[in-house]
Amino acid sequence: MARAKRPRDTNQLAKLIVDVATGEVEDKGPEKAEGQRKGGQKGGPARAKALTASQRQEIARKGAAARWRQR
Repeated sequence: MARAKRPRDTNQLAKLIVDVATGEVEDKGPEKAEGQRKGGQKGGPARAKALTASQRQEIARKGAAARWRQR
């Protein structure tokens, strides 16, 4: 079941915020479908398994270089 998006109109959004603040409407955060969560948990290990050791090392080197470059 998909949750309705927040209104784009400023006045409607303001009313929604007031309704949430006063407790007239319950505000729920976005929820991921269980299948998406499971797929996300599988993706990293599956990718690592598919790569060779030298490919993983190269990816790690690029990541480390990018982290040091940002500082």
